[in-house]
Amino acid sequence: MDSLITAAARALAAGDPLGALKRIALRDDAPALALRGIAMAQLGDLARAKFLLRSAARAFGPKEAVARARCVVAEAEIALASRELGWPPKVLHAARATLEEHGDKVNAAHAQYLEIRRLLLIGHLDKVEQVVAKLDPTPFSPALRAAHELVVAGIAMRRLKTKAASEALIRARQAAQQAGIPALTAEVESAALLLKTPAARLISRGEDRPLLLEEVETLLSSKTVVVDACRYVVRDANTTISLARRPVLFSLARALGEAWPGDVPRAVLVARAFRAKSADESYRARLRVELGRLRTVLRKLADVKATKEGFTLVPRQSREVVVLARPVEEEHAGVLAFLADGESWSSSALALALGASQRTVQRVLDSLAEAGKVQSFGYGRARRWMTPPVPGFTTTLLLPAPLPSD
Repeated sequence: MDSLITAAARALAAGDPLGALKRIALRDDAPALALRGIAMAQLGDLARAKFLLRSAARAFGPKEAVARARCVVAEAEIALASRELGWPPKVLHAARATLEEHGDKVNAAHAQYLEIRRLLLIGHLDKVEQVVAKLDPTPFSPALRAAHELVVAGIAMRRLKTKAASEALIRARQAAQQAGIPALTAEVESAALLLKTPAARLISRGEDRPLLLEEVETLLSSKTVVVDACRYVVRDANTTISLARRPVLFSLARALGEAWPGDVPRAVLVARAFRAKSADESYRARLRVELGRLRTVLRKLADVKATKEGFTLVPRQSREVVVLARPVEEEHAGVLAFLADGESWSSSALALALGASQRTVQRVLDSLAEAGKVQSFGYGRARRWMTPPVPGFTTTLLLPAPLPSD
C-alpha cells in the first residue's frame, strides 16, 4: 500500500473525508476506489459511495478476499445509514467470517456491530442482548467502544433502564472524544437527548402532561394501574395483561382509565368501542358483553362496576389508575415516529421495522404524502421517504405495535 493510500485511510479513520479525497480523488485503482467510496459515504453522498465500493470490490483480484470483504462491510454500513434494512445480512456475515479468518479483528468487530445495530433497529432486543453480552469492548478502538456503548444504551432505553442507559452514554461520550471523530460525538449527543425528551404522556384525573423516560420507568415500577396505550396492555409493577389483539376491550379500558375515578356514560363507551353514533339497544347489549369480558380479563388488577350513568374502573390493590399514551397521537403515528429520526427510509425497511406488509406501509405513506406530512425522492427501488424531525418527539422509544382492527 503506497503512502497516499495510507494517508487517505488515516484521514478517513479520523473523520476527515475531504483530507482523504485530496490525496486519492483522481485515482481509479481498487484501493483508491474503496477509500473514495468511504469518503463519499462520510460526506453523505450514499448513492455515489455505494457505486464506488462495488467498483472497488470488482477491481480487487481473486486473491484479495480481505479487501473485498472490507468493501462489503462498508456497503453494509451505507445500507444501514440509508435504512435499507432488507440488505442481505448473510452477505455481511460471510464478510465478517472472512475478516476473522484472516486476522482483521477490528473490521470483523465493526461488521458485527453493524449486524447488531440492524437487529436493534427492527426490534429484536432479545437476540441483541444475547450477542452483546458475549462481547468485551476493552481491546477495541475508541470508535468501536463508542459504538458498543451506543448499542448498550439503546437496549437499556428500550428496556426502560434509564440509569444503565445514562452510564452507557457517559462511556460512549468518553470513547467518542478519544476517537476524535466529530460525527461520532454528534451521534452520542443525539442519543443522549432522548433521555431529556418526552417519551410518553400521562393522562390522570383529567390532566395531560408529558413524561420523560425516567418518569415512565418510575411509573411502571409503582403499584399504580397503568392503561398503557403505547403497548396496548394494562399493568402494574407485578402484572401485565396484554390487550393488543383485543382492540375493543382496550378501547373500553382506556376510556375507563381516562375518566377514573369517575364513571363513563354508556353512550360514550359505545362511541369509543364501536364507533357508533347512537347507543341503541343492540349496542347496549354488545357493550354489556364486552364489559363482562373486560371484567374477566382484568380481574387481577381491577373490577368493572356499573353505576347509575355508566361504568367505572375500581382498582383492587392500587390507589390510582392512569393512562400512558404516546407523545403524539394521530393516525399512522408509528410510521411518522420512524420517519421523524431525520433519515430516509424505504417502504420495505419501514415494513420490516413495523412488522407490517409493504403494501400496507405504502398505502400509509401515500396518504401521508397527500396530507403533506412526508415527502419522497427517487423512483422504484431507490425511492425513499422522510420528514423533518418533530420537535419534542422521541422517535425510537415506546414505539407501539399496530393495533389490530376490530
